[in-house]
Amino acid sequence: MNAVRTVAKELWTSIPLINRLAVYETKIKNKSNYLGSFWEIISPLLFIAIYWFAFGYGIRQRSDVDGIPFLTWMLAGIILWFFIQPGVTNGSKAIFSKIKMISKMNFPTSIIPAYVVISRLFPHLALLGITIVYMQFAGHPISVYYIQIPYFLLAAILLVISVVMITSTLTVIVRDFQVFIQSSIRVFLYLTPILWPMDNRLPDWLIPVMKINPMYYLVEGYRASFFYGEWYFITNVSYTLYFWALVFVLFSIGAVLHVRFRRHFVDFL
Repeated sequence: MNAVRTVAKELWTSIPLINRLAVYETKIKNKSNYLGSFWEIISPLLFIAIYWFAFGYGIRQRSDVDGIPFLTWMLAGIILWFFIQPGVTNGSKAIFSKIKMISKMNFPTSIIPAYVVISRLFPHLALLGITIVYMQFAGHPISVYYIQIPYFLLAAILLVISVVMITSTLTVIVRDFQVFIQSSIRVFLYLTPILWPMDNRLPDWLIPVMKINPMYYLVEGYRASFFYGEWYFITNVSYTLYFWALVFVLFSIGAVLHVRFRRHFVDFL
């Protein structure tokens, strides 16, 4: 528990620094592109169009989901994927890729994966804004249930930070682990009901198994905020408790690993 308190305190007291480094990370990443940070929006929109065509027109043949057009239904969930996927992949290699910073730094190493994750928050907020505008024209105007969105976004941030606290440490120790992360994270796009609805076509016993995936909680929470008219974290209180228990366990494991090995990061690198 000492490691958990140590890392949690470091992250909490370093929030202003994390935000500044996240902004700097975003600027550096896109400085050589003519369109700059606009690629952070253009690229996801291109993928959304491809998924809409492949799954909406090809596989589903333009059929609705719960009476909602497939594009609208998909968009409410997939925007969260474009935060989680790069957050995990980039955060997992954060410590390994910041070797110069680690050797010269005057701040805790725990904030390195955290600020890399937060740097992915800015494109997500832009996509979220575009989605909210789109929903006004798609027949799902702003309602009181939109208040849930910040809660589920915070939940997503804490989940990803908890995961990368583990993976960023393991990547330093075992280089191949980053390759495993990059390959396995793609699987979650198809294991999470982002591009397909988890309806009665699945066996009853399989649905609880699929809900073990914490991304299901976040994606369904976003959709409940946009058009299901439901306080998802309350009506599914047992699932909410499971989600936060899982986040705590992951963060605890990540904190212990990070504190145990961070004195030797430079040696491993």
